[in-house]
Amino acid sequence: MSGSPRHSRDDVSDMALRLLDEYGLPDLTMRNIATALEVRASALYWHFPNKQALLASVSARILGPMADVRVEDMTVSEAVRGLGARLRECLLAYRDAAELVSSSLALGLVDSPVRPQLLAVTRRDGVPDSLSRVAAEAVMHFVVGYTFHEQQRLSADSFGLLPAAESLDPETASAQPAQSGDFEEALRMIAEGLETLSASARAGASPGPGDRAAS
Repeated sequence: MSGSPRHSRDDVSDMALRLLDEYGLPDLTMRNIATALEVRASALYWHFPNKQALLASVSARILGPMADVRVEDMTVSEAVRGLGARLRECLLAYRDAAELVSSSLALGLVDSPVRPQLLAVTRRDGVPDSLSRVAAEAVMHFVVGYTFHEQQRLSADSFGLLPAAESLDPETASAQPAQSGDFEEALRMIAEGLETLSASARAGASPGPGDRAAS
């Protein structure tokens, strides 16, 4: 292909994010993105070698606000809960974002949005890195999975696919999504578990997960 690309890399990512939010992940195709930009699909490959690279760029934009969380003055517990809450906000800001980000994370195309900041806090307090990494993974997977279920139910509800609450039997009702208080409680449990294990590790009572694996 000769000549210069008509749109920038940011233009392509911006349009993809807009289409994701408007139509959902199943309709986020290279053809649809190109049509919206009024170019041929092949023009997108000026900027992205394949669709997964483009989706990773969109995932990075969704997770961008995570960098704004100021952890400098947070305790370990506050950092776990604050980072988890912000991650959920980032994912809920766009339709099907949890599913998209989950895919990019699984393929190693985007970095953990939790680990660097949590490590900054835990290292300051002398928490072993092995424990901090496990906690960061627990927060990330819990929040992404939790939000994925939220968004799946929102999508189903928008199509009228959910039964009326009063018609649910006990077994079905038990599958209803947790309330926000339960979300916060789960993050608190992760935070308290990290603090307890960290205290034990610092006291020499028991090694961290990484240390056990290495022994």
